[in-house]
Amino acid sequence: MVILAAALAKVEGNADYAKKYWDILTIWTNYLVEYGQDPSNQLCTDDFAGHWAHNANLSVKAIMGIAGYSEIARMLGFNDVADEYATIAKKMAVKWEEMANEGDHYRLAFDREDTWSQKYNMIWDKMWGLNLFPNNVIDKEINYYLTKQNPYGLPLDSRKDYTKSDWIMWTAAMSSDQITFEKFVDPLYKYVNETISRVPISDWYDTKTNQMTGFKARSVIGGHWMKVLMGKMK
Repeated sequence: MVILAAALAKVEGNADYAKKYWDILTIWTNYLVEYGQDPSNQLCTDDFAGHWAHNANLSVKAIMGIAGYSEIARMLGFNDVADEYATIAKKMAVKWEEMANEGDHYRLAFDREDTWSQKYNMIWDKMWGLNLFPNNVIDKEINYYLTKQNPYGLPLDSRKDYTKSDWIMWTAAMSSDQITFEKFVDPLYKYVNETISRVPISDWYDTKTNQMTGFKARSVIGGHWMKVLMGKMK
């Protein structure tokens, strides 16, 4: 919710909407500061994958929530608050890189060796130009993902062959150039064009069989246009 409030403020060029909810945004952000670095055993938005402690991508989401709060504060003229939370977010991002580092990529969970996952929540760091995550983290992840693709797309993580099409598009939008972006999009297009699942687009599908795993005709398909939003934010 904090990320969405910040994203809305960025698009509209003002933080009037967020200002109305400043108190609750502050409560939520302070929760992220306290508990977001290393999340406990809990669900995330990909709840079908089950509970997972020390979720690295969920930690990224917390860090970006704190950074988003800082951006809102800056737009409202609360510069001291903005500086304080920007510093917190940066320190957490540096620590995240150390905790998740697996050499040529970053782990699915901090305590799980030989794992990986799409860190699609880093899209906000890229879009807002904050550069919170050090040592070319995003580029390293993108290069690693290219080695993990199946015929119909990039799996969500190392646990299963299924994926989420919206998250692929968020991940693709983090690419540094159009050619790399299309390397992620082409297999997704192939899935949509060739799937034997006769339903409106399923965003949760198998990257090897091209069949739906679950879900259909959902509003999350709007996430396919993440790169368009990034273009508008430049």
